[in-house]
Amino acid sequence: MRTIMKRHFGGYRWLVLLACLAIAPVAAMAQAEASEAPANSHAKRYGGGWECDRGYDKINLSCVEVKLPTNSHLDSIGDGWECRRGYREVNGACSTVEVPANAFLNPRGSRWECDRGYREVNGTCAPVALPVHAYLDPLGNGWKCDRAYREVGGACQAVAVPAHGYLDCSGDDWECNRGFSKSGSSCVPVDMPANAYLDRSGSDWACDRGYRKSLKSCIAVEVPSNAHLSYSGNDWSCDLGYSRNGEKCAARDK
Repeated sequence: MRTIMKRHFGGYRWLVLLACLAIAPVAAMAQAEASEAPANSHAKRYGGGWECDRGYDKINLSCVEVKLPTNSHLDSIGDGWECRRGYREVNGACSTVEVPANAFLNPRGSRWECDRGYREVNGTCAPVALPVHAYLDPLGNGWKCDRAYREVGGACQAVAVPAHGYLDCSGDDWECNRGFSKSGSSCVPVDMPANAYLDRSGSDWACDRGYRKSLKSCIAVEVPSNAHLSYSGNDWSCDLGYSRNGEKCAARDK
């Protein structure tokens, strides 16, 4: 029993020795890198090596101080700079953003945008000229016509809705009532033949079940022997055990 324990203990010591030998070069390398770290730097939080302190930029193997131009501050990383709000970078410096009348700085603070009701024209903010029967669009720098009007030549013209018609969803065009169809600028009744009905659109017709469309008429579907009306109702299919052969149903070979 003691012999077995000694063998296990001896094997364990060898494993520990091998682990120490493997770790030693890594530790030595880390110590070497730490000792070679330049001024204004610190050891990386994760892994080996070093990185420059905030406000310094790594150039070759040194940490060089970031030179901040007037009206700037360090960026979020800390190894560069960006202009303060109300300024923008121009040729390596921070130049004032000149905001014209009726304008404001954008969220980033490096550009300007016109107030609602104004649009940019040659570096200024000019009022949006609203025609009669118009309103500002969602962006506020253009316009749209009121409902029942449409844009024609920069103005808002009333939509002429004919008899038996109505304004569509857009509000700048029209559709015909059910039972009528468009014909130029008018709504004319749908001319339905016998054995027909208005289709889903309401502006055309379809044939009753058992009839099929032929030009402007509905003609009866002639169902041959051993056949029946198909699901659509405007054609026929052969009964079980028969197959279509021209306009007839022939018995299948057994």
